[in-house]
Amino acid sequence: MTISASEKLRRFYDQFSNDDHVLIVINADPDSLASALAVKRLLWRKVAGITICHINIINRPDNMTMIRLLEINIIHLDEIDEKQFNRFVIVDSQPSHNEAFKRFNFNVIIDHHPETGVKAPFQDIRPKYGANASIMTEYLRAAKIKPSAKLATGLFHAIKNDTSNFERQTTIEDVRAFQFLFRHANIYLARKIEQSELRLDFLEYFKHALEKMRIHKDRVFVHLGPVVSPDVCVLIADFFMRVVSIKWSIVSGLHGNLLIIIFRNDGIRKNAGKAAKEGFAQIGSAGGHKSMARAEIALSDLSRYVNYKDDKKLLRWIIHRIEKKTKKTKK
Repeated sequence: MTISASEKLRRFYDQFSNDDHVLIVINADPDSLASALAVKRLLWRKVAGITICHINIINRPDNMTMIRLLEINIIHLDEIDEKQFNRFVIVDSQPSHNEAFKRFNFNVIIDHHPETGVKAPFQDIRPKYGANASIMTEYLRAAKIKPSAKLATGLFHAIKNDTSNFERQTTIEDVRAFQFLFRHANIYLARKIEQSELRLDFLEYFKHALEKMRIHKDRVFVHLGPVVSPDVCVLIADFFMRVVSIKWSIVSGLHGNLLIIIFRNDGIRKNAGKAAKEGFAQIGSAGGHKSMARAEIALSDLSRYVNYKDDKKLLRWIIHRIEKKTKKTKK
């Protein structure tokens, strides 16, 4: 049975009371940032306090610019005393997506990634949607809330970003949300976020990627070694997808105690999420959409399979595991 937007909103509000202190936990990117802002607006004057915290290091230029221009108050998980909160919300992710999420018992989960079997008192998971921001826009409309220019701009940018200007997986609901937000967003502000300048220290990774890339038919593989942020892998993977002959872009790097592997493809008879899961889910966490996915493996677990300190051996190992899966998903 299809549940109406107003009924979903009612069930969402049923999770909260006036004296609640709410913590919204995200893996910060444009979609999760905008979605967290939307949750904060929905709960405005309905709870005692709301805090947004992020589990990752934020140093990707567009994320930093978005936080600055939209004046998003956000703090890192390490600075949080979770005992100060009694309600926990996660948006644009599910608890199994990262070890850092597992310390919380979430009351609310709102996401657009494939379901992982997790349960919460309230959950709204719609894997067909191109952006979580589209789901949150429906909640705002059901609540009859006119978004501020900054909130609308954040949601507007998130939909554009997660659908790659509607080139990736999308639904008519994403289009409707985008049309609604267009009327309220500050387009000039959105353009400033989109055109954020690349950090100078990231350029060395592009140089390294061009020197070390391995191309197998229509697939490019790169292992960057240690990176200052997983966002570097995302930037490089997206960069290679602009090359005409490339249909798969797989970029890996070591960050903290994790191996990060970013998958991109053109989405034509391919499934990056499936390839990521089949290749790496039994070792770490993995998943995503048809054209974009991610895997994360703890180095302590990875050491049982390959010497991760040897870049060449590690890249060969990644290529071997992925090629077995992508050949299947290509058919």
